Amino acid sequence: MKAQVNPFVISGYEGVRYFCDRKQEIAQLQQEIANGNNVALVATRRMGKSGLIHHYFNQPNIQEQYYTFFIDIYDTQSLRELLHKLSREILTRLKPYGARALQRFWDTMRSLQPGISFSPMGEPSFNVQVGDIQEGDATLEEIFRYLELADKPCIVAIDEFQQINTFPEKNIEAKLRTYVQQCHNAQFIFAGSQRHTMSAMFMNASRPFYQSVSVMHLGSIDMANYDVFAKNLFAEGGRNLSDGVTDAVYQLSKGVTWYTQKLFNTMYAATPPGETCDAEQVEEALEYILKTQSYSYEEILFRLPEKQKMVLIALAKNGPTKSITSAAFVKKYSLQSASTVQSAMRGLLEKDFVTLEQGIYSVYDLFMAYWLRSK
Repeated sequence: MKAQVNPFVISGYEGVRYFCDRKQEIAQLQQEIANGNNVALVATRRMGKSGLIHHYFNQPNIQEQYYTFFIDIYDTQSLRELLHKLSREILTRLKPYGARALQRFWDTMRSLQPGISFSPMGEPSFNVQVGDIQEGDATLEEIFRYLELADKPCIVAIDEFQQINTFPEKNIEAKLRTYVQQCHNAQFIFAGSQRHTMSAMFMNASRPFYQSVSVMHLGSIDMANYDVFAKNLFAEGGRNLSDGVTDAVYQLSKGVTWYTQKLFNTMYAATPPGETCDAEQVEEALEYILKTQSYSYEEILFRLPEKQKMVLIALAKNGPTKSITSAAFVKKYSLQSASTVQSAMRGLLEKDFVTLEQGIYSVYDLFMAYWLRSK
């Protein structure tokens, strides 16, 4: 991995040096997979579940013993799109293992063979388009046949797995459950950020995936561990980090990993080598972030229907709220009526501007929530 100009990574995974803690979670994943269990990994968005999976895949024993495949299906809208991502990921990840591993995949994927080519040097090219996957069921069967026949056991991680509930294909959960159950050479990590949806998929007795996985909930990184991590990274860059800064950051970020990293990334950039970052810079970093995002937030507000805009601003000012249709909430923010709030909230949930977890409504983007409070 290349050295980072700014060690507080806010996009992707850059190796163990820039990854904080999660030792307990890694140990749990190691144990579950080693014992043949599939896992449902549930976490609030931006808590770091995809980073955790990449870090787990980066463990030396996992790299040695398994083929590992990771796809994020948040932006997919059909089974064909999922299959397109997964088949491309498998081909890409197999490249370093040479012609033998690639040939086994190519031989199995008969429906995609016209879109997979090899250079004279044996380098594969994936030229398959989503529209080329004419028979989704056939391609799904071929992928699972490959996983079963692969010369090493496989681990397949699917991020934002709850997205399959929006696919137009019928009985998609039941189909996937059947293939997963019959595949003995692969273990699966189903990661998701919509807790109520993931809980329904894996804990409701009427759903196909009921009791088929071990459920892991990913919470915040321990603040003391993050403090050590942050101070070490500042020190490696010739900078100092004062006591109390991490505590102040956690209060603003609510302990959500991405927001914590973003604040530290901003403070690190604003602290010259040889200088000290103190608690005063936490609010300055937040102000800078909100200023840089202001145009995007203004555009979002401009495009929202007026009633949704008013409810979103009210929720941001009120903070996480359970009784959004209560008379007190409606009156406090001069909203039209409880039914209007309910209708607007449905739209905001569909657009992912608001999350609903354990009966609590919150603005999805924490920084946007802070920005909205000035409205």
